[in-house]
Amino acid sequence: MPTKTSLSLPEDVKKRLLMLDEDGSTEEDQLKEKLRLVHDFLQDDAQDQLTRLEEKMKSSEISKEVYISKVKVLLGKELHLENGSLVDGAEQNGKANGFANGSHKEDEDVNMATEQDETETKSPAAPKGKGGRRSKANSETKKSPSSTRVTRNSGKQPTIVSMFSKVQKRKSEDLSGEAVNGTIEPKQEDDTEEIQEEKRLKVDSDEKPATEESKSKTTKTGLTAKTPPPKCPDCRQYLDDPDLKLFQGDPDNALEEPEMLTHETLSLFESNEDGFESYDHLPQHRITNFSVYDKRGHLCPFDSGLIEKNVELYFSCYVKPIYDDSPGLTNGVFARKLGPINAWWITGFDGGEKALIGFTTSFADYILMDPSDEYAPIFALMQEKIYMSKIVVEFLQKNPDVTYEDLLNKIETAVPPAGLNFNCFTEDTLLRHAQFVVEQVESYDEAGDSDEQPIIVTPCMRDLIKLAGVTLGKRRAARRQAIRHPTKIEKDNKGPTKATTTKLVYQIFDAFFADQIEQNDKEGGAKRQRCGVCEVCQSPDCGKCTACKDMIKFGGSGKSKQACKQRRCPNLAVKEAEDDENVEEEDAPPEKPKKVLQTKKKRQTQSKLAWIGEPVETVGKRHYYKKVSLNDEVLEVGDCVSVSSEDPSIPLYLARITSLWEDNNGKMFHAHWFLRGIHTVLGESSDPLELVIVDDCEDMLLSYVQGKVNVMYKAPSNNWSMEGGVDVDLKVIEDDGKSFFYQFWYDVEFARFETPPKIEQSEDCKFRFCGSCARIKQRDEQATPRAFEPLENENNDNKAQYALACFKGEQFRVGDGVYLPPEAFSFSVKPASPVKRSHRKEDVDEDLYPEYYRKSSDYIKGSNLDAPEPFRVGRIKEIFCHRRSNGKADTAEVKLRLYKFYRPENTHRGVKASYHTDINQLYWSDEEVTVSMSEVLGRCQVEYAEDLNESVQDYSSGAPDRFYFLEAYNAKSKSFEDPPNHARSCAHKGKGKGKGKGKGKGKASQESQEPRSEPQAPKVQKYRTLDVFSGCGGLSEGFHQAGISETLWAIEMWEPAAQAFRLNNPGTTVFTEDCNVLLKLVMSGEKTNSLGQKLPQKGDVEMLCGGPPCQGFSGMNRFNSRTYSKFKNSLVVSYLSYCDYYRPKFFLLENVRNFVSFKNSMVLKLTLRCLVRMGYQCTFGVLQAGQYGVAQTRRRAIILAAAPGEKLPRYPEPLHVFAPRACSLTVAVDEKKYVSNVTRGNGGIYRTITVRDTMSDLPEIRNGASALEISYNGEPQSWFQRQIRGTQYQPILRDHICKDMSALVEARMRHIPLAPGSDWRDLPNIEVRLKDGTMTKKLRYTHHDKKNGRSSTGALRGVCSCAAGKTCDSADRQFNTLIPWCLPHTGNRHNHWAGLYGRLEWDGFFSTTVTNPEPMGKQGRVLHPEQHRVVSVRECARSQGFPDTYRFFGNVLDKHRQVGNAVPPPLSRAIGLEIKKCVFERMKEEQATADIKQEKMDVSD
Repeated sequence: MPTKTSLSLPEDVKKRLLMLDEDGSTEEDQLKEKLRLVHDFLQDDAQDQLTRLEEKMKSSEISKEVYISKVKVLLGKELHLENGSLVDGAEQNGKANGFANGSHKEDEDVNMATEQDETETKSPAAPKGKGGRRSKANSETKKSPSSTRVTRNSGKQPTIVSMFSKVQKRKSEDLSGEAVNGTIEPKQEDDTEEIQEEKRLKVDSDEKPATEESKSKTTKTGLTAKTPPPKCPDCRQYLDDPDLKLFQGDPDNALEEPEMLTHETLSLFESNEDGFESYDHLPQHRITNFSVYDKRGHLCPFDSGLIEKNVELYFSCYVKPIYDDSPGLTNGVFARKLGPINAWWITGFDGGEKALIGFTTSFADYILMDPSDEYAPIFALMQEKIYMSKIVVEFLQKNPDVTYEDLLNKIETAVPPAGLNFNCFTEDTLLRHAQFVVEQVESYDEAGDSDEQPIIVTPCMRDLIKLAGVTLGKRRAARRQAIRHPTKIEKDNKGPTKATTTKLVYQIFDAFFADQIEQNDKEGGAKRQRCGVCEVCQSPDCGKCTACKDMIKFGGSGKSKQACKQRRCPNLAVKEAEDDENVEEEDAPPEKPKKVLQTKKKRQTQSKLAWIGEPVETVGKRHYYKKVSLNDEVLEVGDCVSVSSEDPSIPLYLARITSLWEDNNGKMFHAHWFLRGIHTVLGESSDPLELVIVDDCEDMLLSYVQGKVNVMYKAPSNNWSMEGGVDVDLKVIEDDGKSFFYQFWYDVEFARFETPPKIEQSEDCKFRFCGSCARIKQRDEQATPRAFEPLENENNDNKAQYALACFKGEQFRVGDGVYLPPEAFSFSVKPASPVKRSHRKEDVDEDLYPEYYRKSSDYIKGSNLDAPEPFRVGRIKEIFCHRRSNGKADTAEVKLRLYKFYRPENTHRGVKASYHTDINQLYWSDEEVTVSMSEVLGRCQVEYAEDLNESVQDYSSGAPDRFYFLEAYNAKSKSFEDPPNHARSCAHKGKGKGKGKGKGKGKASQESQEPRSEPQAPKVQKYRTLDVFSGCGGLSEGFHQAGISETLWAIEMWEPAAQAFRLNNPGTTVFTEDCNVLLKLVMSGEKTNSLGQKLPQKGDVEMLCGGPPCQGFSGMNRFNSRTYSKFKNSLVVSYLSYCDYYRPKFFLLENVRNFVSFKNSMVLKLTLRCLVRMGYQCTFGVLQAGQYGVAQTRRRAIILAAAPGEKLPRYPEPLHVFAPRACSLTVAVDEKKYVSNVTRGNGGIYRTITVRDTMSDLPEIRNGASALEISYNGEPQSWFQRQIRGTQYQPILRDHICKDMSALVEARMRHIPLAPGSDWRDLPNIEVRLKDGTMTKKLRYTHHDKKNGRSSTGALRGVCSCAAGKTCDSADRQFNTLIPWCLPHTGNRHNHWAGLYGRLEWDGFFSTTVTNPEPMGKQGRVLHPEQHRVVSVRECARSQGFPDTYRFFGNVLDKHRQVGNAVPPPLSRAIGLEIKKCVFERMKEEQATADIKQEKMDVSD
């Protein structure tokens, strides 16, 4: 053997080798342990020698003793040991083989077991027992992944110990089946790879191309210092863990299993062997005072996958007859080392809260009662997780729509049953047992009916699976651990109440779905693909379920084409649900879709054409006609025709003829196109005969016309509002192939259905008038700036001045305020721009902060660093056009000369100045700038505060777009001065055309103001409103602030929220019952409900608003008969029926952003389809609440509808700038992108509102603060705080309370740094004492991480075997650590869980306010910026924009839920103001019409 340097072993290994020599264990055991320790450091040829020795011993060339002595010599050489005091290394090579204590005492047992083996195949023993223990042949190929040593060239060597293995191998459920299906072979290869992988990691340094000597010492020591601590090869527990306990031994009178089973106190038959054979089932006994241990005597759990991995576990106990259920040590016998355990199982909750757990050995079944004192802590965990899975399954079965945070709340408030060894559950408990809980959910789902929605895809389970890194399908594929009678769960069969629907809504849904479902059935259902990688997908068809029985290979018809039920891929179900919910928008702001419709490729037809009559008019070369004959059919102006497409698959184009003429091109007509309903956003849900008018027209040759069609206008009936809920025929007209109808004009870009515009055409051009052309022309004119009213006396040679300009339908005069984009002009002062600070610290101690490396990106969630600046504000000094060389004004380009206004943050004081000033306060400056009129974004009003006839506050809140200034800013001297005279008196100057904005500022200014400030127009009466699903009233609160509604009725099923609504709206009738029940009562003519509350009747409700919960169908992508029935009975459908029955003037549906994407936008389409069929004008859009004045990102889908005769509201323009990433508001439906009508995009007239603005004035409180009323302890600091506290002095601050987090969570929060962007990745890996007196543990990194490599100090980064690309090992789970084990476990595939345990940033914004702030919840950024606690109820309420006077009801979690579910009042206020505008416009138009009528009457008089 060539000479070699001695092995370079890590220090800890050397120490352990020395300790082994002194610990006095048997030689054989010492050798095994030494082999295990040094195996991975041996040179290749030494490993080869070992392998050859094993083979020789296996083939009986050498005896066991010779083998041991040779191994000793080999190790001696390798390690330079003088006295290779090592003995038998045999067991090292097959650790899980169970050769008991190395003795041969078990021969008799073996004989008995072999006999038993033969009988088992005959007897119909318990189903788990198929095939008994595995035969020797099988056992040789099966290896335990935890320990098998596979040398490099040994391939599929059987283990050495299998040579002298005495005890049969593990019997596990369906083992024979497994062997047949050949699932054992691949397993072995995995193990080979696994070991080699581990070896490669350990000797990583050796494999580098550098030679030993040239290696730098530092890496060497660095890497070797980090070898993971040793684990027991059997039970996988850390050998240096202080919690590792040894079994204390059996009493002297304890019996072996066969002997015990025939003992007279237990035996039901005599001790002759026939007893076993004649017995049909395995005998059952109860056991108490039990302990479970591996063959090294380590007490260990039996539910952590060891049994499934063929690790032999034994138990000692006191055995009692099955009928004796007292756990005392009487009427039974002590038994020693029963087992090994072949299977364990749970049977239902035994008439109470406790589950029955049982073991099966080759001889009997045992039902567990009480553990021994030493085993009690381990068994308590088992009971804990079984009980926890019961809570989870029952809770989710009754409430499938809850969030992960709701589940946490349920678990934390659940009281464990008496007699179990634990007193409360925490999130740590849930995550600790997540794998088991999910497996229980899977088994529950399997047992359910096929049409039940599986619990596994509920939003809550999906979050748990992601967070805890659960492997799906594990148990189902293995089927080892027979959970024989799945946990008995009280089934909640009440389900959703059947939706109460009006006939119209029902018919639309039914007609549509009947087709859909039929189609899907024809396709044989959506063929569920498999993920192909999970264990379930890779298992064979079972051959027993209904699906298999139908397969041809199992002798069936093959018609159903369904996959085996055992192979329903769990990953896929969860993924489908995920995909449907996470319709995430791209971050970039949307590019504006082009307005043009696709050009129509048309086909000419052979036709006979002849004019009828003389031309009615000649213009230029065109001779206009009234009628034409086409193939003997008479067409006249105003008729509708079809035009066929070049592509035969496209339905005929339809158009109205608006003029007929002949010119050089031939016989022509002007086509005003209709759009088919199926080409609008409604898509396939549309009525096939419905058309809409669009602004799209063109000149065409008459030869393209195919023929005449009938298109009728379906006007709303005169009694429209009272026709709701009556039986209607869904068909509007008969389908004869040539008849169509239309109700609406449609905006292709914004998906708005509106009443067709009234066309006023003059007599002189009625044969050549096109409404579409007129509207397009009008729009183009508005989009071009035009100057009017030239000022003769102020002319000079190079520019012509004007008093008035018009742009975008608005008038601008000298002295008006205007908005411009931020890039339109800059300021003289360069403010200290916020530095794009990198929060990455380079010099981090990676051993102390092992997860810090995950913070690679500089992007901080909730940061305003990239928020745009608000619009620039200027005041018009002059309106002019440059003169051309010929002296004429170039009116094509209108210019403005402006005075610049500074915002506080534009002065040298910077951003801090804006925090204390009003959001609409400006500073005058004499700096001027010239801009092009086309840059102007809108008009605003800027007044000198001293000139106002009302308080600044009243002026500011009187109407939008109002600013004021008190001082002028001089950028040169960086000083604030009194404004100059021309700034102040602007209102009084001018040619009588100036802008007097105050009250009573001279007659001239009053006149000029009249047409301007519509808000001072007639007073709008408040609409009687019904708020359905009202929650605590956020939507109503905003509408009340806008002055558009008074909520007379509200429906809210959840009692605490209903109480909160009552507290804030004492005049409202709040119904706390199912909306379906109420609608049924009203529709059947009832006037009151069971409590005597008056029900609103038809004609009472003028406005309907609400946000129907729609989780029931949100997690399922395709509709099928099951999901359809869910949707058909969903609250969306009930809500639409409310709308149909009451026919309010305005209707608003609010929902989560993804409402518009659920089911490929099918939910959206059907909602709009119902509204269109009822006759409502309607549209949809997505709004970002952060743009309307809250420091929170919250995107919400809003559907608006207006009754015939009303104006359809537009979506409000953004008021505040907001982080662009959160402002992606486009919606793609059928591959077409829609935007809401806002023109300002991501701009805003005010700066963004920050966390500091929101809550810096609130007093400091502690974790768990519960005082409902405290004092403010100070004045408001910011504009937002002044607004939110209200004008009335309020000394009392309510609901500044926060959740009391567990001791461990509190310690984690305490260790999160205060820097912006801090989260769990900044936690130190240390032990700390918790407030409950216990100590945490350090997180151990024990595996190589393929993706992240090692740390700079050479430390490992993986916490589970999956980091190295293998399957998860439940033995790797760790608990009670400061860094939560589950986050590094699954971080690689979830963006490093950025934001969990995250702090808010003072200058940033809140993530979407959730119903339950949890540091590890969906929205983990819930820690206060400076205090060690989660945000309080009041802080959340402020992030939603609720006034401080707003009341909530119930306990702290009830209040959080009320706040988190609400619509932010500032958002609903902005929408309310838009509705108010529409009412003004309608009233103005009605007034104008009335005036004209009056004039006509006067004239006729």
